[in-house]
Amino acid sequence: MNNEHEIIIDEVVKLLQGGSAHISLKGALKGLPAEARGATPDKLPYSIWQLVEHIRIAQWDMVQFCLNANHKSPKWPDDYWPKESSPADDEAWENSLKQIDNDLTEFIELVKKEDIYKKLPHGNGQTILREALQIADHNAYHISEIIVIRRLQDNY
Repeated sequence: MNNEHEIIIDEVVKLLQGGSAHISLKGALKGLPAEARGATPDKLPYSIWQLVEHIRIAQWDMVQFCLNANHKSPKWPDDYWPKESSPADDEAWENSLKQIDNDLTEFIELVKKEDIYKKLPHGNGQTILREALQIADHNAYHISEIIVIRRLQDNY
C-alpha cells in the first residue's frame, strides 16, 4: 500500500468513526435519559429511538451489500424505519447500539483490507469507498437530528 492510499484509508476510517467535524453516535447519545429515547418533539415525525434504529438498519444494509452478493435489502422505506417510537426495553436499545458498533467495526476492517476503488461485481457501479462515504454521510445526518431532538427536549 502506498502512502497516498494509507492516507485516504486513515481519513475514511476517521470519517466513519465520527469526531473531527462530526460528533460520533456515542457522543450524541451520552447522558441521554432512558425516558427521552422515545419522545417525539412537536412537529417532528420521529424519536431518537427511531433514528438510532434507522441508522442501524441502513448501515447494516450497506455493510451487507458490500460483503454478500446475495444480500437482499429491506423494502424501502417501510423496513428502514421502526414503527414504534420507543425501544421495547433497555435490552433492545443496547442491542441496537451494539449492532451499530459491530457492523461499523466489520466495515472498517473491510475498508482496511480491500481495494476500496474496485467496483463491487454484484452492484451497478458501487465501490467500497462510495459505500463508506454514504455510511458516514448518512450517519452524520441522522446523528445531527439526534442532537437537535435532544436540544428541543432540553437534555443536551
